[in-house]
Amino acid sequence: MTFFTYMLRCADGTYCVGQTDNPEIRLAQHNEGQIPGYTQSRRPVALVWHKEFPSREGAFAAERQIKGWSRAKKEALIASDWEEVSRLAKRPSVLRDAVSASSTAPQDERAGAISPNLAPIEQRPGKFSQRPAHPEEGLSLPKTRLEGPTPPLIILVRPQLGENIGKAARAMLNFGLTELRLVAPRDGWPNPSAGPAAAGADIVLEQAMVYGTLEEATADCAHVYATTVRKRGQVKPVRTPEEASHSVRADAGRSAILFGAERSGLSSDDVASARTIITVPINPDFGSLNLAQAVILIAYEWSKGQALASPPTVDLDPPAPQEELDGMIAQLDDLLEPAGYYYPPERAHVDKRSLRSILTKPGWSAQEVRTLRGVLRSLKRTQ
Repeated sequence: MTFFTYMLRCADGTYCVGQTDNPEIRLAQHNEGQIPGYTQSRRPVALVWHKEFPSREGAFAAERQIKGWSRAKKEALIASDWEEVSRLAKRPSVLRDAVSASSTAPQDERAGAISPNLAPIEQRPGKFSQRPAHPEEGLSLPKTRLEGPTPPLIILVRPQLGENIGKAARAMLNFGLTELRLVAPRDGWPNPSAGPAAAGADIVLEQAMVYGTLEEATADCAHVYATTVRKRGQVKPVRTPEEASHSVRADAGRSAILFGAERSGLSSDDVASARTIITVPINPDFGSLNLAQAVILIAYEWSKGQALASPPTVDLDPPAPQEELDGMIAQLDDLLEPAGYYYPPERAHVDKRSLRSILTKPGWSAQEVRTLRGVLRSLKRTQ
């Protein structure tokens, strides 16, 4: 079976990247507005580039890579200008080849019209053209592999509010997760409300991928987990977030974790598509979590096995020498005796012992002793 990664030019001059196993139907769906998300309000669309792959995994990998490219690099790919593609690939970048920093354009650049000197692929209406493959047309997919287990995908199924998508993206990035997939978002995608709510988690939003169905979103995943507090009649293994995270780290292949819509969660059909259920132990009298809270619970458990930064530890100064501590206590005695603190006189030794016990308990450092003695000197000058 053959799979395709494709790039469309939208009516507003932006680009959309996707993958499919049925190019003719998919192109028609885009032009008829049947694919929720980016192209729905940017029709008509035209095919400008495509490539065949022998597996869906290869097509997905190419889609993820190209979506992270800048507009200039995409146009170089369309024009088969491999020298320019290579040059842009070597250019220092942080996100999307440092061209777009917008958190409201997760799929495609929003710059102006396509360069007039580019020759788009010749196509017939509703068809993917079959032009000869360029000898260098193969994408240079990453050769390196991240050390450690593959992070799970976070899939939001029919999310409603852009703010909640943004907050979920923020929770993901806090704990090292960056791959977000959206299934039929109610308000379309991109959503201008997501960026501010993400509070800087732009990389998650910019790389977010939109799918029309849950089956498409999970097609390349070997393990699918559904988060729900209700089994909905399903006979499936049930795991806590901690147990599920151990499984994700141990199992080969990609794992996806599904989260349902804010109002109703995952449907019975959604849960049926998963192999395992994740349930959080929670107060039975109040089991409601918002979307971002649910995501952050899972992301945190995943992060326990990762080398993320912790607040830096600071070495404590060594305790002050006993001589310095004795000097501070004697200095305090000199102030307290004329003030009448040690009263009655026959109990003075008991009070002094109690005070010494208090002052020696914390293990004052030399700097702390010097600071406190400075305070005592100031008090003596005021007498």
